[in-house]
Amino acid sequence: MTDFQLPETRYAQSGDVSIAYQVMGEGPIDLILVPGFVSHIEFVHELNGFTSFVRRLASFARVVTFDKRGQGLSDRMVGAPSLEVRMDDLRAIMDAIGSRRAALVGFSEGGCMSIMFAATYPERVSHLILIGCFSRSADRFSDEAWEVRIEQLVKHWGAGQLIKTIAPSEAGKPSAVAQFGRFERLASSPGALRTILQLNRQIDVTAILPTLQVPTLVLHRKADLQVPVDVRT
Repeated sequence: MTDFQLPETRYAQSGDVSIAYQVMGEGPIDLILVPGFVSHIEFVHELNGFTSFVRRLASFARVVTFDKRGQGLSDRMVGAPSLEVRMDDLRAIMDAIGSRRAALVGFSEGGCMSIMFAATYPERVSHLILIGCFSRSADRFSDEAWEVRIEQLVKHWGAGQLIKTIAPSEAGKPSAVAQFGRFERLASSPGALRTILQLNRQIDVTAILPTLQVPTLVLHRKADLQVPVDVRT
């Protein structure tokens, strides 16, 4: 992959919703990256380190990235779809690319989506890798703290403030903050963000965990500011 080119964005149809995705590499393993609540599959290549990370994965696997409904280049959401409905977007992508079985790498609440998918379609998931994930959103913050958090996120959305918790080592660099602000604006509008966060507050996959039948690796930073390590999956 010495002549690497940025992948083409394509769309899979999930009911009436178009889901944007990209495919990189031609390896024998299908590896699907399931994002958290900030996602834009084209702009993310402008963030430091992302493209080189995906290139390494694509050296041995067919790597798929996508924007969940309501995010990035995918259609915005109508109403308040459940995690089960959003999970089906993953199935639509796998069908579109002809993937019968894949390893799922879920980030934050994308890990919850991956857990539900693996429990629902065990024959289509070979492995789970959960990064910074949680099993029940209500364990992360009290109701009062959660409401304050939503209001703060929506109020400052697009200014790059989220970099303080996602990439704190970069938070002192004005250029990095400005770049992350653009990432936020492209990923979601403030109103769509509020809807996504309210939906994510309802996530609870604790009852599903004992039913998982696939090898699972859990990775979590001790200093994770988004999902404290003591509430990890």
